[in-house]
Amino acid sequence: MLERSQVDFPMWRKKVDATLLKGAWTPIPKWLFKFWNIDQSFSHVRSKQDPEATVEIKYDKAIYQGQVSKVKHSSGYQYRLYFEDALVEKLRTVYLMSFMRSIEAELSDSNYRDIEKEISFWEFIDIEFDIENKKFIFNAHYPLKPQFPNLFKRLINSAPLKRISAETLEKDSTSIHKQDWNTWNNYKFEIGAYNVIYMLLDEVNKFIYVGEAKDMVKRFNAHHASSKSWTHYKYNVLPESLAQYRVAIERMLIRDLACLLENNQGISSIKISEYKLTNLKIDK
Repeated sequence: MLERSQVDFPMWRKKVDATLLKGAWTPIPKWLFKFWNIDQSFSHVRSKQDPEATVEIKYDKAIYQGQVSKVKHSSGYQYRLYFEDALVEKLRTVYLMSFMRSIEAELSDSNYRDIEKEISFWEFIDIEFDIENKKFIFNAHYPLKPQFPNLFKRLINSAPLKRISAETLEKDSTSIHKQDWNTWNNYKFEIGAYNVIYMLLDEVNKFIYVGEAKDMVKRFNAHHASSKSWTHYKYNVLPESLAQYRVAIERMLIRDLACLLENNQGISSIKISEYKLTNLKIDK
């Protein structure tokens, strides 16, 4: 990989690690304090909530919100750069190999430094700081390409990885993992679409359908694949703790949509759309 030729501000080439991808922050090394004028700009900031902590972060032509805050540390104090979840999600996609390694470390109860030795590779991100405008500029320097690109492309936004990430990195086993609309011909490639509430869409005939499934792909093959009219689908994966309530959640969503869309059971509807709800079972 060629070195970058256009660097406008003092730059730090940071090794991508679990803190960046897991905690949504990174410590700023002391050797950068002088180059980035950190003490003068942020020495009075003691909390991320302080308005003076606010900075902008530019990455891949998009602007994200961040904060620089001074915190107590074993060495006396340190400055940390925090950034919003949307940027974390973007970085996890770009640095997928490091992200997967951080999950492996959690699953195996390994220290991240140990897992770096066991699964040895390095990825880097270049961080510049525009002092005058309090703006950080992120540039991916050395992201590794996954060895199975098509599989990893699907995996990064899949429910299983979101679930594993929530349960291991965020220590949250209660999240509902939301998926976006996808075209119908992709449903057979869904990984881990279990314990779901799903919706089907027919853009041509303006139909919408709500369902639930223990195994969505199996359900689609058995009940919906014969219908050639569905153009899109989406689904949300429920946590295991809500599996017993899956049908009840489905019924609630169907009833709520019946109040908004034309339906087959004569439920009074405001009809906010030209779409029709095609479910036959709707609670009165």
